[in-house]
Amino acid sequence: MPDRNDKVKENVAGAYYVDSSCIDCDVCRDTAPDNFMRSDQNSYSFVYKQPENEEERAACDEALSCCPVEAIGTDGNS
Repeated sequence: MPDRNDKVKENVAGAYYVDSSCIDCDVCRDTAPDNFMRSDQNSYSFVYKQPENEEERAACDEALSCCPVEAIGTDGNS
C-alpha cells in the first residue's frame, strides 16, 4: 500500500504520487508516459505532471493498479 508520508521528493504537488518503495520497473512510465518520469540519479519513478484530462487520469489509474509493489498512490485531490 502506498505511503503518502513517504513520497519521493521529485513528485509534483497533486493527487498522484510515488513513494520510496518504487523498484524502477518502468510500468508507470510505459503506461502513463505523460505523467511519470524516471529519476536517473535515484533510480525510481516520480510524478512529473499531474493528469490534466480524463485520458491522462485513466492512464495514471492504470499505472496505479499495475504497479507491482503498490508504490503509486492518490489522495483523490486532483
